[in-house]
Amino acid sequence: MNRSGRSVQYATSPLLTSKTPVWRSKLIVAGIAAGFLVLAVRAFYVEVLDNQFFQHQGEVRFARTLELPANRGRILDRNGDILASDIPAPSIWAIPEDVDPADPAVQPRLRKLAQLLGIPQAELTRKLDDDDKSFVWLKRQVDDTVAKEIAALDIKSIYQRREYKRQYPEGEAAAHVAGFTNVEDVGQEGIELAFDKELAGKAGSRRVIKNRLGAVVEDVGEQVPPIEGRDIQLSLDDRIQAVTYEKLRDAVVANKAHAGSAVVVDANTGELLAMANYPSFDPNDRHNLTGEQLRNRAMTDVFEPGSTMKPITVATALELGRVTPQTIIDTNPGRITVSGATIHDDENFGVLTVEGVIQKSSNVGATKISQRMTAKEMWDSFTSLGFGQKPQTVFPGAVTGRLRPYKSWRPIEQATMSYGYGLSASLFQIAHAYTAFANGGKVIPITLLKSSEPPVGVPVFSGAVASEVRKMMHMAAAPGGTAPLAQTEGYSVGGKTGTAHKQVGKGYAGNKYRAWYTGMSPIDKPRVIVAVMIDEPSAGKYFGGLVAAPVFSQVVQQTLRILNVLPDLPVASQAH
Repeated sequence: MNRSGRSVQYATSPLLTSKTPVWRSKLIVAGIAAGFLVLAVRAFYVEVLDNQFFQHQGEVRFARTLELPANRGRILDRNGDILASDIPAPSIWAIPEDVDPADPAVQPRLRKLAQLLGIPQAELTRKLDDDDKSFVWLKRQVDDTVAKEIAALDIKSIYQRREYKRQYPEGEAAAHVAGFTNVEDVGQEGIELAFDKELAGKAGSRRVIKNRLGAVVEDVGEQVPPIEGRDIQLSLDDRIQAVTYEKLRDAVVANKAHAGSAVVVDANTGELLAMANYPSFDPNDRHNLTGEQLRNRAMTDVFEPGSTMKPITVATALELGRVTPQTIIDTNPGRITVSGATIHDDENFGVLTVEGVIQKSSNVGATKISQRMTAKEMWDSFTSLGFGQKPQTVFPGAVTGRLRPYKSWRPIEQATMSYGYGLSASLFQIAHAYTAFANGGKVIPITLLKSSEPPVGVPVFSGAVASEVRKMMHMAAAPGGTAPLAQTEGYSVGGKTGTAHKQVGKGYAGNKYRAWYTGMSPIDKPRVIVAVMIDEPSAGKYFGGLVAAPVFSQVVQQTLRILNVLPDLPVASQAH
């Protein structure tokens, strides 16, 4: 009973006593059942009929294929010493949307991070201040010790990726041979470029599920292991390479020259033992690198070979039977006119033998010998030695040089080509041509890879002619010749100097020269061929016998000792 004294009879309430229509309850139950049916059909559709679309959407958001990088192969010298190899160099990345550079708790660690990365604080802040990015590189390929210090900072959303970078132990000395790779470990120059496919190997893959923070949750599918890159073993000897680079660099600096190059070839096998250029660069640190430093001048620069062609002209005439070593050549009065142009010697050498033409390096004598041959005969000999031909080498950037078809030669051009003007070649091509004199008249290919197979030579001259020309080149390197400074202690040498005005436009610069020396040692049984070129010496000396021959002497002496070649002359008789 309530306070008002009235009582309510709930059992007799009209709302409670009224009957609910049966259709209404059935409708509710039917609606619930229909809802479950729709959900079941949708689930069946999603899970069975059209699951590929939804699996794809899930994979797009969370599944990733991780590349498993293959270790790049090493570049080795002939003795197995390393010229290029991979070292660990993790790369640092971040998720900017999860990093707040303005957070006072994070700022000290970010300042330390910028110091470790070697970038300005403002640059780091800029990279991290983009909320729309889910990925940004902070720095590629840092030192392993730096990566460990960064990990110790424990900054949220700063991650590391395992990568490698190339290390070049020989630095500047072998830079033009080894070359270098870019940040993606792709070859850009030298052997790194020439054998990029073999060195790179093939990356593997790993399919994973990642969460939004980039952490791997689980592996899915099979893992494809990487195929490691193949090591490349060169014919180069890093000891000879270091000596060649050092002596070349010293000569360029001492003669205040623009640049220089040197090539050392095993005369028996055609293996390249050294190839150096100065200026060079450090492939481990390529900041502020210039094109001048990058040029492998021994391969890419062509020039008129000058008097280094005279032994080839004489050998051709000897092979054809037009002269003998003792044939008299009258060079009086020290000049000759051909087609209205006058050719001069440095002085009037008078009456010379063919041997004397090489010993004294007479332009007039070479011209008179060339007049005993046809243009085609000379052209055939030059092309057989590789002039005007693409060098048969895998090394990138090797140039062809220039040798015009013989049918277009005028008499004055045939004359000038006999002593090295009117055609062009690289230092590499000249060294290649001289293999014919060291191998019984057969020119052999120059290889950059270590080889155990004997080279296949192409006959150009007879063995007797090759021997006779070596004797003449020996005379040219002796007192009374043009390059006594090419002599070296304990070993007989022979070669030919070259000095030529540099071409500037369509003419020649009166005060700019290239000087070179190409020769071999020991002279009776050559083991090495060395070619040296000094570009624009400006310290007062410019003749090949004065600036290039001393480099030849120093390189030959140390190279033959490294190769354990026994001296063929008493040491005392060679002291000077």
